[in-house]
Amino acid sequence: MIELEGVPELIDPVMICAFEGWNDAGDAASSAVAHLDREWKGEVFGALDAEDYYDFQVNRPTVWLDGGVRKVTWPTTRLSVVRTGGATPRDLVLVRGIEPSMRWRSFCNEILGFAHELGVEMVVILGSLLGDTPHTRPVPVSGVTSDPDLARTMDLEESRYEGPTGIVGILQEACTHAGIPTVSLWAAVPHYVSQPPNPKATLALLNRLEDLVNLRIPLGDLPEDARAWQLGVDQLAAEDSEVAEYVQSLEEARDTAELPEASGEAIAREFERYLRRRDGQPGPGQPGLGTDPGVADGRDSSYLRDTSSGRTRPPKPQPKDESQSSASEDDPGTGPAPEGPNDKGPDGKD
Repeated sequence: MIELEGVPELIDPVMICAFEGWNDAGDAASSAVAHLDREWKGEVFGALDAEDYYDFQVNRPTVWLDGGVRKVTWPTTRLSVVRTGGATPRDLVLVRGIEPSMRWRSFCNEILGFAHELGVEMVVILGSLLGDTPHTRPVPVSGVTSDPDLARTMDLEESRYEGPTGIVGILQEACTHAGIPTVSLWAAVPHYVSQPPNPKATLALLNRLEDLVNLRIPLGDLPEDARAWQLGVDQLAAEDSEVAEYVQSLEEARDTAELPEASGEAIAREFERYLRRRDGQPGPGQPGLGTDPGVADGRDSSYLRDTSSGRTRPPKPQPKDESQSSASEDDPGTGPAPEGPNDKGPDGKD
């Protein structure tokens, strides 16, 4: 039995998970959870034992100085709680770490133990993958579940993926078998500019998460970072005629494929998000989110900020070398295929 001392009774808790590594192209998924933790000042209440799940020759610990005292930070997975505040507050349990090197079933069982003990109502797992998508278009985000009923009621895709999987796929199946409603959100990152960070993909994941759990997320500098990232890639593409030609071919393919869907539901979804943000903006003296979208007022002050992760302005991305432009099943670092309706393997082939 997991005993959680000092964690208050949670309000309609949803667990949001992301793991660095194979399921985190451009660091988009882990950056999304880090953003939630930072904006809502998460309080770390638990961590998994690094000795049980990580190969330290693969994920090495780091040494740092704290006032002249040398300290070691071990790779692990940490859990924190944030309270969203506003008129109808709810709690998010954030799970952020590195894909484990071993004992995946035990790893998932520990996560499930926390979920049951905290009364989690739903688990949302964030992932990102490399794909043939142009950086100039909106980032595609797929919502996938293994539960046919959940797919129908929440307008999600039912996963039919077959092939190698990462910890995202294993945890999703473990949660489904444990009877916890579980959804995976996958953002597609352009494979020709895969270096992290990718704030545009992170922003897309957060927007889809807002729609899924009916929550307003303070975005802070993410929209500005996303625009700066796209401008940087635009400049690089303009300097290389081959890259520019390739991007144009991806744009044409994307526009042709999505032309029938470029109205109706997509436009309505964006308009609803605009109305939600406009109506949720408090007036002077009103509790909730302040005028600065990165600052929240009226939140429970008992939640302490996890200062283990900092934030930096993303560097200008560089296109991948031609020799690295295609994903390889032998190199998990290129990212997996979406474990969703497209039924493709890690190399992006049928």
